[in-house]
Amino acid sequence: MNPAPAGLPLVDAEEVRARISPSRARELVEKALLDGFDPAEDPARAHAPAGEGHLLLMPSTLGEWVGVKIASVSPDNPGRGLPRIQAVYMLMDARTLTPRLLVDGVALTSLRTPATSAVAADRLAAPGASRLVVFGTGPQAVSHTLAMAGIRDLADVRLVGRDPGRVASALAEIAAHGITAEAGAAADVADADIVVCATSAAEPLFDGSLVRDGACVVAIGSHEPDRRELDAALMGRSRVVVEERGAALRECGDVVLAIDEGTLAAGDLVGLAPLVRGEAHRSTDRPNVFKGSGMSWQDLAVAVGVAPAG
Repeated sequence: MNPAPAGLPLVDAEEVRARISPSRARELVEKALLDGFDPAEDPARAHAPAGEGHLLLMPSTLGEWVGVKIASVSPDNPGRGLPRIQAVYMLMDARTLTPRLLVDGVALTSLRTPATSAVAADRLAAPGASRLVVFGTGPQAVSHTLAMAGIRDLADVRLVGRDPGRVASALAEIAAHGITAEAGAAADVADADIVVCATSAAEPLFDGSLVRDGACVVAIGSHEPDRRELDAALMGRSRVVVEERGAALRECGDVVLAIDEGTLAAGDLVGLAPLVRGEAHRSTDRPNVFKGSGMSWQDLAVAVGVAPAG
């Protein structure tokens, strides 16, 4: 490779979205696993107190590339008119560790999270799944709706949120992408083929007994061991797929709390890599749950797709 230019190129959010479509992001995440990457090799997410908040540091290595995402979390920022979470991604070549590219980290996260969920759901949802229920009204709820529409022909899409105004705004954003959706309620889970939970909830969002056998549930709301969107009973009666067992036991409250309450065992967890490689399969006689907390390798897999060839 040639030496990095004096001014390190920055790929902003608009350019990230122009270069990488949701379907391409899904392909890149999937390819990393099919090429043999083991998520257990990924370094754990590091937390560091900083200023009036904290930093998240997420490094990873995939083949010829190394990358690290630095995300800042400042709880008081919304009151200042600033985002609570901001992030930048640095992409380097693995041989010399020379910085090659800076990428908008928030845009990268908004791509890789639903891409990873779609990789899992494509294998855990029934081939004819057509009814989707999404909990949440933020960017991840919208992007997950689009991601699920990319893997299944959806005939019924419902969005569940506490604030009618935010629900209406999210529905309008979804409609702008050509997808018809309507406001829903927690009880709609009973008829859903796919359920997505993309909220900041600390307690279960619905009664897990409503979920039908064979249905797919995706939960991505937090990476904290004391918060959950799914109840322990649902976790206990489901096939539970996680990005990687160690990461799930560190960061996924849905998993940690269900184990603490005795409905789930660590040995029951299925990794995403075996699922993608065909070594594990969806269940038809119980629900299928994918719990994701986000891992560094996913950012890098998508960031490599942003980098220019050569």
